[in-house]
Amino acid sequence: MKGQCLCGAIELTADDQKEVGLCHCDMCRRWSGGPLFAVHCHSKVQINGQQPVVYRSSEWAERVFCGTCGSHLFYHLLPSDEYIVSAGLFQDQDFTLVSEIFIDEKPDYYEFSNDTQKMTAQQVFEQYAPKEE
Repeated sequence: MKGQCLCGAIELTADDQKEVGLCHCDMCRRWSGGPLFAVHCHSKVQINGQQPVVYRSSEWAERVFCGTCGSHLFYHLLPSDEYIVSAGLFQDQDFTLVSEIFIDEKPDYYEFSNDTQKMTAQQVFEQYAPKEE
């Protein structure tokens, strides 16, 4: 898959994916103006063009965007080196909405009719948080 930011200064290449998920957490909604439509691209993402801007949003993650046009590029999980890429960058993909996370933080003013797997914040942290050794 190939995608790019709004101005075209940054291009991302990733393995083909067919599924998209939504994140309703407070940070994603503040960052994107609504739920983040995201494609899990694992650690195989190639970034070409202008150097993106990195914002360290937590101990375990970065939010990355284009410094020219401001397009949201991806959420990078540091412990697993996983890239959760903004689905809107890939204009020619036919994605299927399969999941919604942080469903307990979703505001009441919108609702999706798709039949998706839904997880609360606690369920997400239990499944994906780095394990203490």
